Amino acid sequence: MAPPPPWLHLYLRRSSTKSPLISPLFVRSSTSSSADEFISNRSSLIGGTEKRGGEEDDTRSLPFPRLIHSSTRGFSSITSDGGGECDDEIESDHDNDEDGNLVSDEVCFVDSNTNPEEVERVCKVIDELFALDRNMEAVLDEMNVDLSPDLIVEVLERFRHARKPAFRFFCWAAEKPGFAHDSTTYNSMMSILAKTRQFETMVSLLEEMGAKGLLTMETFTIAMKAFAAAKERKKAVGIFELMKKYKFKIGVETINCLLDSLGRAKLGKEAQVLFDKLKERFTPNLMTYTVLLNGWCRVKNLMEAARIWNGMIDQGLKPDVVAHNVMLEGLLRSRKKSDAIKLFHVMKAKGPCPNVRSYTIMIRDFCKQSSMETAVEYFDDMVDSGLQPDAAVYTCLITGFGTQKKLDTVYELLKEMQEKGHPPDGKTYNALIKLMASRKMPEHATRIYNKMIQNGIEPSIHTFNMMMKSYFMARNYEMGRRVWEEMMKKGICPDDNSYTVLIRGLIGEGKSREACRYLEEMLDKGMKTPLIDYNKFAADFHRGGQPDIFEELAQRTKFSGKFAASEIFARWAQMTRRKFKQRFMED
Repeated sequence: MAPPPPWLHLYLRRSSTKSPLISPLFVRSSTSSSADEFISNRSSLIGGTEKRGGEEDDTRSLPFPRLIHSSTRGFSSITSDGGGECDDEIESDHDNDEDGNLVSDEVCFVDSNTNPEEVERVCKVIDELFALDRNMEAVLDEMNVDLSPDLIVEVLERFRHARKPAFRFFCWAAEKPGFAHDSTTYNSMMSILAKTRQFETMVSLLEEMGAKGLLTMETFTIAMKAFAAAKERKKAVGIFELMKKYKFKIGVETINCLLDSLGRAKLGKEAQVLFDKLKERFTPNLMTYTVLLNGWCRVKNLMEAARIWNGMIDQGLKPDVVAHNVMLEGLLRSRKKSDAIKLFHVMKAKGPCPNVRSYTIMIRDFCKQSSMETAVEYFDDMVDSGLQPDAAVYTCLITGFGTQKKLDTVYELLKEMQEKGHPPDGKTYNALIKLMASRKMPEHATRIYNKMIQNGIEPSIHTFNMMMKSYFMARNYEMGRRVWEEMMKKGICPDDNSYTVLIRGLIGEGKSREACRYLEEMLDKGMKTPLIDYNKFAADFHRGGQPDIFEELAQRTKFSGKFAASEIFARWAQMTRRKFKQRFMED
């Protein structure tokens, strides 16, 4: 057996008692239930924060029934393709992180009293007229919109993936007599610019807020995180200078936020350098060391993580359950499973006691490796410890069993979630939809979507992207387009992935002309060029007797002032000429 890592040696050396071996985990059994109780029969489309310290929840509900040998029904054609993915990996990377937020985002959410019909009316004008390149602002002027900060925020939220129409609307509102943007509307626009890395405009907006006295800590947090995510370390640190300029106090919470942002961007080394430069100017706390630990764990540098861990103890700080969970994830990320299990046993024996998050980390890894029996054992041990499982840990098990085609067990888990007062959330439904979509079973994904809507869970953009892709992969182009229409009907702004999936589907269907229209629309909104099958795109037009289509589109979009789209089409036209010239010479 390999010796424990150095940090674990030191941790054991500093502990006063010897760590006993963990007792065998108790296993239970039960009979299976029908898989039909969860999924509806219709196939048509219809319209957590981690606590510090131990958990105090006392569960009196029945334990999870272990169903290792249940038969599969309903979805027996599913094939396994490896380890399952769990709730934290279902959403897009900017929506979820494996280890949750270590530092609060400090985002302010405003209860809106805006009339939904008014929001819908404004959004419809922006969507239709911006795409047609007409005078959107003139039509909005004639509508006599009753502008309020709540309305602005809601409209910007609808266009959060489309920076150009969002910014045009924002600028239009700023010019209206009787209305002035406040901190919430500015921060909403800042978030959109940050997400699309429009840093020059973002900083201009920040300085404009400073001149008007509207800056908040959220403003600086948005900017810092945006620069860190783009690996612009110097610019992220430069936000400190702006904070000084506008007389904002730079305390330990602000520094922790920046260190955490750098760590999440896999800039652990840069975070460490910044900490070393600043540590004489502030008093690091437990969270400071925890975010540094997380930064090193994310880049799989366990030696540096061990140094931070020991430095934390040298400073008289006792690693809490959050720090232990970060280390658990770091060990598993570095494929040191045996060391992670040892650390988990140390937590059980000496403290801090594992919480639900600790168990979820371990169970998620076992599910990825298809070690479902061990995953269930840890689940049972969690219940025996007096902890109440949440939707996240259930989702891990559901995905793991689903990957192994044990659908009766999946539906038994879903039933138990309801009985224990932890009904499936959006991530659970997305995990199920992804499971069905990845196995080219779009009809079943749609049924799960129907159930999701019936239970009052709002679908995310990722929900629709998965379903749309599943239908296109199954060559059911009509239903793929209906998913797009459903998404638009619900007022969800398509993102880069949505357009890419739709354009690829249209190309696959042989509707390249329509694909071009959506490509223009996508580029007009300020999105990135999609990764598509250029060769099939060009071949379709060539077969249709339009070999010069890209050149024509380049000229037309240029005359319309759509320069981004024009450059793309011009480049493709050049590639097409080169390709067919080469083919002609070969013939």
